[in-house]
Amino acid sequence: MAGDLFGDEGPAAQQGATAGTAPLAERLRPRALTDVVGQEHLTGADGAIGRMVAAGQLSSIILWGPPGTGKTTIARLLAEAVGMRFAPLSAVFSGVADLRQAFADAEKMAAAGKQTLLFVDEIHRFNRAQQDGFLPYVERGTVVLVGATTENPSFALNAALLSRAQVLVLNRLDDAALEALIDRAEGEVGRSLPVTAEARAALIASADGDGRFLLNQVETLFSVAIDAPLDPAELAAFLHRRMPVYDKGGDGHYNLISALHKALRGSDPQAALYWLARMLVAGEEPLYVLRRLVRFASEDIGLADPQALVQCLAAKDAYQFLGSPEGELAIVQACLYLATAPKSNAGYAAQKAAWSAARDTGSLAPPANILNAPTKLMKDLGYGAGYSYDHDAPDGFSGDNYWPDGMAPGDYYRPVDRGFEKRIAERMAWWDERRGQRSGG
Repeated sequence: MAGDLFGDEGPAAQQGATAGTAPLAERLRPRALTDVVGQEHLTGADGAIGRMVAAGQLSSIILWGPPGTGKTTIARLLAEAVGMRFAPLSAVFSGVADLRQAFADAEKMAAAGKQTLLFVDEIHRFNRAQQDGFLPYVERGTVVLVGATTENPSFALNAALLSRAQVLVLNRLDDAALEALIDRAEGEVGRSLPVTAEARAALIASADGDGRFLLNQVETLFSVAIDAPLDPAELAAFLHRRMPVYDKGGDGHYNLISALHKALRGSDPQAALYWLARMLVAGEEPLYVLRRLVRFASEDIGLADPQALVQCLAAKDAYQFLGSPEGELAIVQACLYLATAPKSNAGYAAQKAAWSAARDTGSLAPPANILNAPTKLMKDLGYGAGYSYDHDAPDGFSGDNYWPDGMAPGDYYRPVDRGFEKRIAERMAWWDERRGQRSGG
């Protein structure tokens, strides 16, 4: 019952294949929304789709989710459930002429009393002008638009289109859903999958949440004679393991770097190492990761451990010197150092506060006592008058004023009571005490 749930079979493929020759995924195509696995939060009675079907009225929606999670199937079954005409279109293979024809056909059907559900796969591949072309037909009710995308709609779709469609998020298929697909496949074929329990678990893990991929692998296993159940090693030799889905320019890229950053900030070296591995194994550019680690060293550690930035820059140099894979160990070292270092965002917060003050105060001049006076005129104007040379002062600290006239001293940098910043805070408190004594005197 999975078929189109994990693929985008066109009408010709659907009509031309017979029950005996059709791919396993096609033969397992869901016949009702309740047969779709892993998306019960949408298709169940309390889900957005379940409520639409119960009411018998559809609104335009965008189905956002990873590959092989059921976007095409849900759209087709949704049309069937409310008695609408299902008109599929792929943004990969369609242009302006195809869109015009689709809208013209929908208008003819509407005149005959039949509503059209226009399903647009990979809708994010249409440019902004093409996306705008949907608006009048959606607003007039000529079509109910159901778009499918693997990209974040916030970035991939026009705001005007998003305002007229409800975004529904499909889940990556979990182990239970993938197990249910294997059970259905075994029921369809009439025999058990020729693998051990451990290999079965490994097969599910290799699918990485993609039901279409899993069923294709299952069909391959059923298509050959296997004398004894395969163990995980034999299964790995028999099948090519699926690489994790990771688009270096898309959501996967930003989600994983966010996970790495949060794990580092949360001082969890094990989780940080896992997310680092996820990125590098999937093919992320190591120098991109290193740039983010360098940023983290200043943003989330700063002077709580000044060596953090040194470690990251050394890791960058080591990686550029050694290359992959040897240089990746230096990245691991930097990652672990950051995760286990004391944390402080005091420098980051100080930068934002100081930048804000600089914008607010405009062009206030420094006080005259700290201005250089290289000419007689400047000396006559009082430049440098009363400046105290700190190295000549007791304890090497004069307590002089360094703020513009008419501006109260700012309080931007507030070191935390952790790591090296604890010592910095003690020094600053000592200096503040002496400034107060000077001011009082």
